[in-house]
Formats: sequence, structure tokens, C-alpha cells
Amino acid sequence: MKKPIAYLLILALTAVFISACGVLQEPAQPSATLEAIPLEPTTVAPVESPTADAPPVETAYPAGGAETAPPTASSDAAYPAGETVLPEPTDPPSAYPGAQPEAQTSGPRLFTISPDDSEVNFTLDEDLRGLRNTVVGTTNQVAGEVAIDLNDLSTAQVGVLQINARTLATDNNFRNRAIQNEILETGTYEFITFTPTAVNGLPASAAVGEEVSFTIDGDLTIRDVTQPVTFAVTATAVSDSQITGTATAVVSRTDYNLNIPQVPNVANVEDEVELTINFVANAS
Repeated sequence: MKKPIAYLLILALTAVFISACGVLQEPAQPSATLEAIPLEPTTVAPVESPTADAPPVETAYPAGGAETAPPTASSDAAYPAGETVLPEPTDPPSAYPGAQPEAQTSGPRLFTISPDDSEVNFTLDEDLRGLRNTVVGTTNQVAGEVAIDLNDLSTAQVGVLQINARTLATDNNFRNRAIQNEILETGTYEFITFTPTAVNGLPASAAVGEEVSFTIDGDLTIRDVTQPVTFAVTATAVSDSQITGTATAVVSRTDYNLNIPQVPNVANVEDEVELTINFVANAS
């Protein structure tokens, strides 16, 4: 009788331990539909139009507003003395002083990440029941905006990126609960955010269908810890109204104090975590 009692006691203590670790607790649900933080693109200044103070075009009308016929015999016959000749204008009105042509404007176009077509995932390795295993967590709850002018990529802007951590899921519900309740504490810290600080390595311009590689520096916040991170990005404008691409970065769990709870059959969880964002952004 002592063995069954001891066995049941061990099972009860194990259940209490697992429950205390958050493995049996239902994680918090998303508070609302994720929406992008608005990005206000910097517009390119319009081409300046000529003003009334601009110097007159000397080949138009000399001082006095008219051209006097030269005093030659032929001109005297054609034009009596004192009459003037107005040259017939052949150029468009914009060639003359005081004309105001329409201002030409250009600038970046706003694109918004589509959650239905995008995905964020993290990968790391662990020992599960004595075997090396790769853990993959995914979500499509990612939001952000970019502003791009393909003819002038020096004006490109990337807005704040948000990921709803409450929606990250792996292939194991016990692991999901541990990640959300214990590791990421999503009940308190719902969002993972990336705030860009610099875009590096962009070419001067790009054509539709051309793949472009560059990097984005920024501040990645997980829970209450913020660290500088650089994403390597490849992107392609598949059309005038859609951009697709992939952004990857590697972060350290210890840098973010992301400690793995002690649970049975799990050991040697890798410190480095690879983050990947596969995105589709559509013109607004």
C-alpha cells in the first residue's frame, strides 16, 4: 500500500508544480484587433515655381513693352512713323515672366502590412525527452507601416512594428502556456515592439520586380526590456501597390531575462532565438 500512496503523492506534487509554473493556466486572450501605429511620411517639397521677382526674359519684350520698327526705307513703307510692331508670341505662356506653372510634387507612398498574408515566427532548439528538438512559434498578428518612393529610396521610412505575443503558438499547448504565462508574461506585456532608428544599405532607387537587400536598426522591446537589434531585410516591389519581403534577426534570451521554467522532460534550451518576419505590405 505504501508504494501506490507514494506514487499518488508524487503525481499530486508534480501537478501542483506544473500548475504553479503556468503550464495548466489558460493564457490571456488578445485585448483587441491589432492595428498599425500610423506613420506620417515626410513629404518631398514641391518644385518651386517662378515668382514675379524673377528677372524678365530679355528675348520677349524690351523695356517699354514693345519693339519699335527700325528706321529703314522698307519699314517706313510698311509701318508709318511712330507705329510699333508687336512680335507674334510663338512660345507657350509659361515662357513669359509672371507665368505660374503647376507645382510638381513627388514623395513616398504608404504601405501597410497585411496580417492575413504575413507571418512572424521564432525558432530555437531544446532537448525534449532526451532528443534534440527545434521549437517553432508563429503568429500572423503583426502590424506596421512603411513609406517608400521607388524612385528615391533615400526617403524610405519604417514605422513601429507590433506583434501580439498572446497569439504566438507552437505545436504543444503545454509549451504555449509556459511561453505566454511564464516566459513572456503576456497577461501583463501583450505586445512585442520594434522601433526602427535607422535604415542602411538601400540603393538610390529600385524597379518593380527587383529584389533589394538592406538592414534596419532599431529597439526591440520584449516584456519590460529593450535592446538594440538589427534586422537583415530582403524586399521586392512585386507591383506598384504591393511589397513583399523577409526580415530576420537573432536575439539572446538572457539579454531579455527570458528564463525557461523547470518542467519535466525539457532541458538545454538554446539561448539564441531567431526571429523571422515574412511580410506582405499593400499600398493604402
